[in-house]
Amino acid sequence: MTGYGKAECVLKDRKVIVEVKSLNSKNFDLYTKIPGIYREKELEIRNIVSKKLLRGKVEFVLYYEITDDNRATTINSSVVKSYINQLKTLATDLGLENEQLLQMAIRMPDTLNTERDEIDENDWEEITETINEALNQLDQFRNQEGKYLKEDIENRIHIIETTKNKIDPYEKKRTEKIKERIKESLNKVVDEKDFDKNRFEQELIYYLEKLDITEEKVRLTNHCNYFVEMLNEPESNGKKLGFISQEIGREINTIGSKANDSDIQKLVVLMKDELEKIKEQMLNIL
Repeated sequence: MTGYGKAECVLKDRKVIVEVKSLNSKNFDLYTKIPGIYREKELEIRNIVSKKLLRGKVEFVLYYEITDDNRATTINSSVVKSYINQLKTLATDLGLENEQLLQMAIRMPDTLNTERDEIDENDWEEITETINEALNQLDQFRNQEGKYLKEDIENRIHIIETTKNKIDPYEKKRTEKIKERIKESLNKVVDEKDFDKNRFEQELIYYLEKLDITEEKVRLTNHCNYFVEMLNEPESNGKKLGFISQEIGREINTIGSKANDSDIQKLVVLMKDELEKIKEQMLNIL
């Protein structure tokens, strides 16, 4: 599910900012961007995020701003001068000016002095709280989206059930149509007086039983009810709902294959369309 969360905390010498974004995905895929000082905590961060979010394509970014001027990065003057002196030998051939030499030298390795930081465990506890705060914001975002998602899916399940109920009048007409069609085809080959009517009725009943969709409609109703029941469960049921949607699709397809009637086929197409939209939304469910 999509979501966004941001939180920050102010420590004695820096401000730490945490941003978390998530996009829809069947699996959990985490990308992290963490400064070198906190790199050793990456595994812990991954554990915190994975336990909270469970699923989705997640981008986690942690960065900080130094607020203590005494800890600011300084220029290594001796190294810069050494680079400039070496570059001067090339300046004439390259047509470089002094300002250009300085720009080139400052980009060279080891020109900046950065004080080596160590992680303060008390500070890390506060940063961990900040991470959880950002994750909670993202989770609230997901919950809000989930409410609209739930309403949409329940509405589509209701449409499938309503559409299924519209089959009943067509099913009764279908039986008569099939019976007349078979009888007309038989009369073209054999005179009515030359075949056993009792045997004909028996064969017709056997054929119609093979085309009967009563069981499929009952199972479809049960699957739809179970789907809604699982949708309203408090725990994560994304995979289970996926399995139930497959069963719903199986019953709809069987009804379509047995329909042998254009009007029923049209209703089957409508149910399939709603089910496909549900499956698309299923990617957003944990």
